[in-house]
Amino acid sequence: MIGKKIGGRTYYYLAESARVDGKPRVVTQRYLGTADEIARAVPGGEPASARYRAYGDVAAVWATLRRLDFVRRVDDVAGPQRAKTTLGQTLAIAVLHRATAPETPITQWWATGAAADLVHPRVSTVDTVWRALERLTPERIARIEETVAAAVLEVLDDHAALAVDVPQFAAFAAADCTLPSACQGVLAGVGLRVTRDGAIPLGSRLYRRDDGTAPTFAALTAELGPATLIFHTGQAAQLDLGSRSGFVGSLPLTDHPELLTQPASARKRVDPERFAGLTALDTHAVVDGVRRRVILTHSATLHAAQSRAFADELATATRELDGLAGALAAGTHRGDRAQVHAEIGRVTRGRRIERVLTAVLTGSRAGEIRLERRIDTAAVARLDDEFFGKQLLVTDQDWPVAEVVTAYRARTHLESTFRWLTGPAVTGPTPRWEWTRQRIAAHGLVSVLAATATHLMRREADRAGMNLSVRELLDQLAGIGELVLRYPSTGGRPRTARLPTERDPAQQALFNLFQDSR
Repeated sequence: MIGKKIGGRTYYYLAESARVDGKPRVVTQRYLGTADEIARAVPGGEPASARYRAYGDVAAVWATLRRLDFVRRVDDVAGPQRAKTTLGQTLAIAVLHRATAPETPITQWWATGAAADLVHPRVSTVDTVWRALERLTPERIARIEETVAAAVLEVLDDHAALAVDVPQFAAFAAADCTLPSACQGVLAGVGLRVTRDGAIPLGSRLYRRDDGTAPTFAALTAELGPATLIFHTGQAAQLDLGSRSGFVGSLPLTDHPELLTQPASARKRVDPERFAGLTALDTHAVVDGVRRRVILTHSATLHAAQSRAFADELATATRELDGLAGALAAGTHRGDRAQVHAEIGRVTRGRRIERVLTAVLTGSRAGEIRLERRIDTAAVARLDDEFFGKQLLVTDQDWPVAEVVTAYRARTHLESTFRWLTGPAVTGPTPRWEWTRQRIAAHGLVSVLAATATHLMRREADRAGMNLSVRELLDQLAGIGELVLRYPSTGGRPRTARLPTERDPAQQALFNLFQDSR
């Protein structure tokens, strides 16, 4: 809440902040009134202080954990415990924090946010969260994932699973990290077994990427159990699709040029409600010596984005070549032909630019060399028509095209979620925190369980007609706040009142969807 002094009186506004281009900015303001007006709106006299806090995201995630009976399930795995705060409660708090405020220290989040008022039984402190999580042995981690997965599957009708590799899972900061270049002490990837319906994690296999011990893609997916394998273009070469069964993946567009020249009329729309602007050609082609089902998709959104990116790339290249030509003509560039060729190669490096941009040199001696560049407009048109917006999927499944696309995009959604949950570098609770194997495993479990809860929420929002990423969903929910008014003591404990903020229709729909039914 912020106050603005106008004409000797202070007027209060509810301000919501967010990062814009990496910097904190006030993005919305709501007028609340003067202190007198606020006091009249709330019985009990004028408050001594007022504080705004986000509420909706914490309440929604906590309601989801309660729906999964998370605390009891984890405590059943842990067995008898002497600690006042059980492992189930501690892990639930860690997951709640990771899902809603991953960039905020957990003690600060607990002291200033809404979690302390929602968690029941009430927990007095979270100072010992990491010490408690060190009780997570590999066996307990596996059993916790199993019991939470069982709870998720009780909610779903479709129990089909996908195996997905997320190599950019997290970077764990080195102890006493002071320079950004020295912060990435351990690079980790994770193999995941997720639901086909919603890409909700059911199990994980964490591995290191920086010490040469990372498993092969095929070995990793074999460890995850029965599931349909999801792979991207870069992983296709590691797999023998001629002998493999149960997969959905993408192939290089250049592998099947005959499909790229098919007219747009050959493609059909794919579920306009779920995939606006997506069309597909469902056909067959020979892949690794076997005739397989292939689906050529075209996304209008992706096409527009790739066209803009290529236009920028081409403009930069032509600007640099024009600068080089000008320097050669003015005599300020005295390099020989080999040096000029090297500069041209640097500017036009990239398969797409080389297709459309050529540079012709005349003259042989330094000072006499001239450059003329040409853009092949017909090649630009072919590139735009044949490549932009397209993706080539291959599968041995007989699912509808929409389900194949959904399965393939599971990895993209998970990568986006983990970028939000783990950030550029995961730091420990103290400056000299050493990321041991056990601590990395515990953090991995917390992040995977946070993804489990938030992807379950995303699935439910999608089924309610709200197609949002996890980040977009949580940002919408975080915009549902409350004003905490604290009144001076009149002899007893100071009284606190809470006023909910106004909600727009989208926020109200989400609040209704996730509100706790206690």
